[in-house]
Parts: sequence; structure tokens; C-alpha cells
Amino acid sequence: MVILENEPMSRHTSFKVGGEARYFFKVESVDEILDVRKRLADQNLPFFVLGNGTNLLVSDKGFGGGIITLGKSFSEVQDLGNGKFKVGAGVSLGAFARKSIKMGYSGIHKLAGIPGTLGGAIYMNAGAYGQEICQTCVEVESLDANGTVHTRTAAQCDFGYRHSGFQVSSDDRAKGQAEIILSATFQLEPAEMSGKDSYTLETEMQECMAKRKASQPLNMPNAGSTFKRLDVGAEDMPQQIAPGYYIEQAGLKGHRIGGAEVSTVHANFIVNADNATASDIKALSEYVQQKVFEKFGIQLKREIILLGG
Repeated sequence: MVILENEPMSRHTSFKVGGEARYFFKVESVDEILDVRKRLADQNLPFFVLGNGTNLLVSDKGFGGGIITLGKSFSEVQDLGNGKFKVGAGVSLGAFARKSIKMGYSGIHKLAGIPGTLGGAIYMNAGAYGQEICQTCVEVESLDANGTVHTRTAAQCDFGYRHSGFQVSSDDRAKGQAEIILSATFQLEPAEMSGKDSYTLETEMQECMAKRKASQPLNMPNAGSTFKRLDVGAEDMPQQIAPGYYIEQAGLKGHRIGGAEVSTVHANFIVNADNATASDIKALSEYVQQKVFEKFGIQLKREIILLGG
């Protein structure tokens, strides 16, 4: 186990901002996770499980608890046969997607451009270009505060749009009640069942990557979509509207607070344009919410997780 004290979180988040975490742990086993949780509980300190830090804004004041990140032993992809894979929570989602393509399986290949880990993807029910992680997930393995490993079917994980049952409130997290995702099992479909092959899947993946590159500010530090899509329409025929449309119509593209900017490439991205602080980014997100509400009566909800403060 690696243990660091007063570790700057700017080193571990895609925004490249954030103060120090009181403790930073890199663990390699369930026993080490339990040891860390006990240490933190004994000091009455909260914890947060960090993947690639790609959907996270850590306060400039830092996080007064423990950051837990999963090491190499949680980064294995086990081929169980017939398109079934057990994937460690520390595996890069892109790496798993590419592996599935090489083996001729579809169902997750369009998610290759999402920069997070498998654990984070399950936690947020990550999705892109018509695919969501829950569509091919069959079960998830997680660890609770008592050291019990739970195996839940996908139906038991309460998946929804950018939601899973593993998400807890900051209060529950502070009480140590959050479960830690260890792995997930997927059932993928052979490409030929839909008239495709590995080359076709690779082409579709590359097309999605090209769209992402053309429409998102990938050259500047950011944390992906700032706000969740909006549900509109009748309950039996819901539609989702991209919040970027309302942000752009409110004239907010390019608006800055400090070093944070509403991207001129994609209005639903806030970027670290010039040595922004976490406070700049948070303030800008709140300003966008305020202005969109004033103009359209719509309350945007942040997709990015806020930590510390």
C-alpha cells in the first residue's frame, strides 16, 4: 500500500485544480481497503474513492479525509468465455472497450473515448453515443463498511441517467457508509450477430472519437460535461435536451470567472483556461445555472462531483 499525506489533488484531477487531501492511499487488496477504512473511521474521517479524477472538482481547501485509489491488482480483465468479461474497477474504460473490439464483441466500443475507470463508469452509469455502461453490465461486486462483499445484478444497481445506487450523499460518505465498487461483469454480443466485424467496430469507435475531438475542448483541462441532460416531454415518451443549447442561447459561451471559462467549443464544458482555481470553476458553474434559470426557467443540475470545501 502507498500512503501519502497532504497530497495535492491538482495532480490527480483532469481539471488540474484542488487543494490537499489529508491522506492519499493506493491499495492493492480488499484487506488493504478495510485497513484504510478502519484507520479513517478511528479518526472519524470521511473517504472518497478516486478513479482517474475526470468527473471531479476538489475544493481549493482540499479534502480533510482519505482519498482511496485502486492499484494494479484491481486492473485485470478476465475473459470468462462467450462474450462474458469480469473487469476490475481500476481498469481504464477505454482499454476495456478496445480489448472488446479486438476480440470481436460489440456493446461497449462507443465508450472508448470516456477517460475514466470502470469503477467510475459504473458509479455514474457513464454513456456516450447511444451506449450506456448499464446496457451490457450483468452484475457488480462491491465492498461495504463491514467488510462484506456484495454481488448485485444490474437490475439491483438502480441504474438511471448518470446515476447508480452506489451514489450516496456527502453526509453518508462522511459517515463511511459508501460502498466501494471492486469489479463488474459484462455480457457482450459477438459483432457478427449484428452483421459486423472487428473492423466495423473499430471504424465506429474511431468515428465516435473523431466526433468527440471535433466537438469537445479536449486540449484544455476539463471534467467532461458540466451539467446533466434535461428530461422533457411526456412521461411515456421522454426526451433529453442537451444543456449546452440553453447555455449557448443565454450568451454564455466564452464567459469567464477568473481562469475558468465556458468553452467556446462546447457550451456544456467549463475549462481551466488560465490557471483557474476550483473556486473559479464552481462560481462559473453557479453563474451559468443562475443565468439559464433567469432566461428559461430551467434548473441545470451539475454532473460533476464536488468534493471538499
